[in-house]
Amino acid sequence: MLNRKKLDPTDSPGAAFGRRLRMLRDERGWTQDDLAERMGYSGTHISAVETGRRSPTPHFSASADKAFGTGDQFEEQGRAVRQTALLEGFPEYVTHEAVAAEVRLFEVGIIPGLLQTPEYAAAIASGAVQRGAITTRQADERLTLLARRQASMERTPPPQIYAVLDESCIRRLVGGTKGMAAQLAHLIAFAQLPHTVVQIAPYDLGERRSFDLPVTLLTLADNRSHIAYSESAHQGRLERDMRFVHPMLTAYHQLQVEAMSQATSAAMIHEVRKGIL
Repeated sequence: MLNRKKLDPTDSPGAAFGRRLRMLRDERGWTQDDLAERMGYSGTHISAVETGRRSPTPHFSASADKAFGTGDQFEEQGRAVRQTALLEGFPEYVTHEAVAAEVRLFEVGIIPGLLQTPEYAAAIASGAVQRGAITTRQADERLTLLARRQASMERTPPPQIYAVLDESCIRRLVGGTKGMAAQLAHLIAFAQLPHTVVQIAPYDLGERRSFDLPVTLLTLADNRSHIAYSESAHQGRLERDMRFVHPMLTAYHQLQVEAMSQATSAAMIHEVRKGIL
């Protein structure tokens, strides 16, 4: 009970669903296994939904309504969760990111979220709203979660953060010249922190670049195990099986060797910034 994860319903629709599920379960004095038996799921599944690591399916929501006698309230709340702008696997990834000892990032096209200024992040979200890709509510959800993720990086001791950015990340103008100049200045300052390494994978790396899509690798603090998170435009995937994670980790190390040094990378970022002012 002392190790219970605190749930903030304002974090996301999934957190609100999980908090209500736990609250009603506690009111009845049921354990997760008690509720699982009533709903036809496992206690582990109940725990994952309560903590936001797993989204409630329509069947899960309907089973919860039946178990608690709440009409279709969970079904309605579940629809809101499934309309989230967060990709599958990402909410669970965030729970691991918040306690990881090491974070390794590779990004194409945009600055990674953990390294974004609020103005840059807002411009990215606004663009998605203008294209009709997400709603204003979903944009707010993304920005709230990003702020929480960035705050979690300021813990003591801080995680070691390695970031390899494709050159396109620093050359794509986002948020106008003023906003982009501020973002690049922030990136240079971030690279100077004692627990960070920022490198640029230049265009002329060509076919030697290890990844074509964004990849994040975490080293967990408790047992030094590794997990990987990767995503496309419409799907996210969290991978724990070391048969798949280890080759990605090896490829990341190869990418770091092929990429520009941090000093040379910082010099390139500085030159790009001067060019847009």
